[in-house]
Amino acid sequence: MAFILTFLGKGGTGRTTLAIAAAQRLAAQGKRVLLASQDCSPALGIALGAEVGPDPTTIAHNLEAVQLHTAVLLERAWEELKKLEAQYVRTPFFRNVYGQELGVLSGMDSALALNAIRQWDSRYDVIVYDSGSSPETLRMLGMPEIVSWYIRRFRQVFIDSDLGKTLAPFIPPIATAILSVNFAADNFAQPTAEMNSLLEKGKAAIADPQRTVAYLVTTDDPLAVSTAQYLWGSAQQIGLTIGGVIANQSRYAGDAFHPLSITSVPRKIGEDWLTLMEALPDFSQAVQAPRPITINVGDRTVTLFLPSFDKKQVKLTQYGPEITIEAGDQRRNIFLPPELSGLPVKGAKFQNSSLVISF
Repeated sequence: MAFILTFLGKGGTGRTTLAIAAAQRLAAQGKRVLLASQDCSPALGIALGAEVGPDPTTIAHNLEAVQLHTAVLLERAWEELKKLEAQYVRTPFFRNVYGQELGVLSGMDSALALNAIRQWDSRYDVIVYDSGSSPETLRMLGMPEIVSWYIRRFRQVFIDSDLGKTLAPFIPPIATAILSVNFAADNFAQPTAEMNSLLEKGKAAIADPQRTVAYLVTTDDPLAVSTAQYLWGSAQQIGLTIGGVIANQSRYAGDAFHPLSITSVPRKIGEDWLTLMEALPDFSQAVQAPRPITINVGDRTVTLFLPSFDKKQVKLTQYGPEITIEAGDQRRNIFLPPELSGLPVKGAKFQNSSLVISF
């Protein structure tokens, strides 16, 4: 399983340059590294001094790079979908539709990029991901949590609805007649089992700082600092660990990112990558960073680290075994463990940049 590393910050702060330097440094340490970029312009190839395309290309020893061409990923994903359809459906109806005919809908690029990373996960020790937009990166990494919520809630809503109860006696024989599986136990069990398994693995990988870590990138520009702060809080909402801050071409010494470590790196001059590579932080130390969420069953508390937000920006609601946290433009649904499931929220306080919820 690969360690996934990405960088978040305002555009123009040098995220792509740092991603390249990080990939080179990790490869020099003997790790098999893939640099995956959603920038399909020639800029990446020029920076690397090699032609890069939609398939991993060898750049140097232990280092490969790939550009995530959404149209190509869509074609390949469509072929996989048709294989799954043929597996479960006796009379496939997508077989005469070809991936080359499909247009790219908004949001598809993030889903396809995440799926590509999942497919490459076992081939590399490290995947360094570089996106054109930090909010897009967060939406992509938050997708397993969001999709699993939709499947979990809407599946149950349908089963509990009058329509679901009315159709329940008829769905199993119809499904058995049309599909190559038996849905007798649960009308939705078979088609969602594999998806739920993938989503759970994705959620676990995002929540584990030994699997997925992001670093904030800023300069001494107040706008860059404010953007990095906001992205820090937003990352916590999807359960992503922020390992530290990289001050690019500056010696930022403020306290806006306490208690994160801050590493100052110099400007890359010409083809000198080595100086920048050596100045980068030790990415393996990210496990020491504050965790986005801590659940203490004994104390009956859930603690969410929400830096850059204050209590006026945070809203808490509870629906059965789940609590929903809204902070800024981010919303997170937390499925409580059995020990806390069903217990009402007794109180919530905002303390030291953390929301502490008591049951």
